[in-house]
Amino acid sequence: MDNKRDYYEVLGIEKSATDQEIKSAFRRLAKKYHPDLNKDDSSAADKFKEAQEAYEVLSDKDKRARYDQFGHAGVGGGASSGFGGFGGGFSRSSTSANRKRQGADILRKMNLSFEDAIYGCEKDIELDAVEVCKNCNGEGGLDSKTCSKCHGSGTITSEQHTILGSFLSKTTCPDCHGSGKTHNKTCPDCHGEGQTIKHKTITVNVPAGIATGDRLRISKKGAAGTNGGEPGDLYLEFYVEEHKYYKRENDDIYLDVPISITDAILGCKKEIPTLYGTVKVNIPAGTNSGDIQRLKGKGV
Repeated sequence: MDNKRDYYEVLGIEKSATDQEIKSAFRRLAKKYHPDLNKDDSSAADKFKEAQEAYEVLSDKDKRARYDQFGHAGVGGGASSGFGGFGGGFSRSSTSANRKRQGADILRKMNLSFEDAIYGCEKDIELDAVEVCKNCNGEGGLDSKTCSKCHGSGTITSEQHTILGSFLSKTTCPDCHGSGKTHNKTCPDCHGEGQTIKHKTITVNVPAGIATGDRLRISKKGAAGTNGGEPGDLYLEFYVEEHKYYKRENDDIYLDVPISITDAILGCKKEIPTLYGTVKVNIPAGTNSGDIQRLKGKGV
């Protein structure tokens, strides 16, 4: 409620406004923003509902008194949540309960050893996956029939009277939740939820070169969709453990090699362990502490 605008500000009137001034202000805004009259402004519907809410509070003496004393908290945040057409037209809002919806994406964290991140690997993941119930096909019940309350339409039409005339608004049927049908039996497998939880183990191929913070998308291994919608995706976010000797900067690998003062002055050959096997490296005479030698192709 904290982000609601002041009702007087919405209507563009003073707090001392008369009933007639309140009514006139609302009429003006209704003609300007009603979605049946203003089809060019994408925010017109929201502005109309805001004005309608403000009018329904300020035009009622009791509600206005509570609002003046306690603000939005005194009137429970306002009134109407729907809008309709002039003179008995139907509202533009319609139920979306039957629409296919993709399932939610899931994010999981995964730790990798330094070597697994460099070389790539296979990892098994344990998942409690939410799936569409196979017994009822996600409907939550068995032995379906046409909803007696909405007669299969999925919506209930109600009439609302305002100073602009009668409004017919459609809301989602509370009995069938917009599906247009009810069931004689609750599904015993999902207990009416339409979804079940299955414990799964899946194998993931982690590509070589993964770094901390990288994410891997695994298609359709997220939460189950509704009304026949596809499952969401599973995202793995990696954390690579530090190595005892190697340090990684982007795709380069650094290794500190201790040598004696004699070897630094005179030069020498050293066997250097890399991620791809041991190689012999010539340490030139006069090498100083902190000098860097590059071994091509031995990084990530």
